[in-house]
Amino acid sequence: MALWRARAASLPLLKMLVQPASSLSVDNGFRSFSTADTGSLRDKMMKQMAHLDINAQVGSCMPLASMRIGTLIHNIEMNPGQGGKLVRAAGTCAKILKEPTSRFCLVKLPSGAEKLIDSRCRATIGRVSNPSHNTRTLRKAGQSRWLGRRPVVRGVAMNPVDHPHGGGEGRSKSSGSFGRVSQTPWGKPTKCGRNQERKRNGKFK
Repeated sequence: MALWRARAASLPLLKMLVQPASSLSVDNGFRSFSTADTGSLRDKMMKQMAHLDINAQVGSCMPLASMRIGTLIHNIEMNPGQGGKLVRAAGTCAKILKEPTSRFCLVKLPSGAEKLIDSRCRATIGRVSNPSHNTRTLRKAGQSRWLGRRPVVRGVAMNPVDHPHGGGEGRSKSSGSFGRVSQTPWGKPTKCGRNQERKRNGKFK
């Protein structure tokens, strides 16, 4: 009985959506539309949906100046027209802290740092998908190789011919009695500038 009542109640609405405006009359229980109307009720509903607030729709891409305070965004540009550079990792999002009324907009990044970004830069509303990406555990070393990641071997575990950190007796972090700074496999310093290294070696004062 309840199902029959629901069908009977929804029948006039279905007729109004299906029938054109010219066929509707007072006899059917509805107000007849004049010929000056733009279209049927269905067309009007579609127009209303098209004019919804785009600022609240997830996936919309627009300048930061067009967004509200507290909006969660991702894929943020650093310079206008450069393309998305920030907040692109899986499951991450940034937040707009202040209303972008001036030239710059204050954005809180996933790291907790606050950054001023040009209000003309574009960003996408919402959070990046797949938030459980960093909780995934690899079953074996081969699965890491499938992803294109090669093994990383410590320099101190190599021989002197393979790396500047290699050689020595036991776990030796020095070459001789002077010690060596962290270097690349080709002998380039990695933690200090070349001039500082030359000062340490007494090349110049």
